[in-house]
Amino acid sequence: MIGFVNSLGQATLRAFAALGHAAYFSVDLARFTPGSLRRFGLVVDQIYAIGYRSLTIILASGFAVGCVLALQMYYALVPFGAAESLGLVVNLSLVRELGPVVTALLFAGRAGTALTAEIGLMKAGEQLSAMELMAVDPRSRVLAPRFLAGIVSMPILAILYSAIGILGAWLIAVQLIGVDPANFWSIMQSKVDITRDVGNGIVKSFVFGVICTGVALYQGYETQATPEGVAYATTRTVVFSSLAVLAMDFILTAMMFSTS
Repeated sequence: MIGFVNSLGQATLRAFAALGHAAYFSVDLARFTPGSLRRFGLVVDQIYAIGYRSLTIILASGFAVGCVLALQMYYALVPFGAAESLGLVVNLSLVRELGPVVTALLFAGRAGTALTAEIGLMKAGEQLSAMELMAVDPRSRVLAPRFLAGIVSMPILAILYSAIGILGAWLIAVQLIGVDPANFWSIMQSKVDITRDVGNGIVKSFVFGVICTGVALYQGYETQATPEGVAYATTRTVVFSSLAVLAMDFILTAMMFSTS
């Protein structure tokens, strides 16, 4: 019993120490991020590497989800005589929830692991140590531009995800099932609020961008400088980012739409 309590206490202390270290890293990273605007070329390069190269999986997933969502919602709404609300249901589902959340999960799996592996390999190759010897802070030169690029890329990817999802839903609902196209678009335009629905979805994606990019950079920067350490860090990036996104999504949804 004493051994169990002792191990539990040690695990708790290690967890709080890790949280404190992560908080210190986050504050330090936020402090260096505005200065990365002076290296605008680096930020643009990272937006290309992080955002543009994630575009294929984002668009493919968004189109597929939009098609499936339209099909499922149509068969769910028809028994209640509410098939005319199909466009509204699909739009709200995408811009409020599926767009920001699924984009963040895909971003963590594709771009987040790439960032962690890149920073981890730079650490394993002692490139970060070489920068420190030359009085160049790696957090300012390497991490901050990537952090800013991730924050910028995520809302854009989420918007594109929702847009292509709505297009896929229109294709299935109007062209395949035969829903009236005027009704599909008109109820969407009249019932979807730009600020409350679309704006809150963009805010969510911005927060998720901070989370996913920050976790990826932290795991890469703090990983053990070994191949096994880098591989383990990429796994932790996906797991921690996904759990943090899902938990934060619940909190943000409760705050944004609790007065609906």
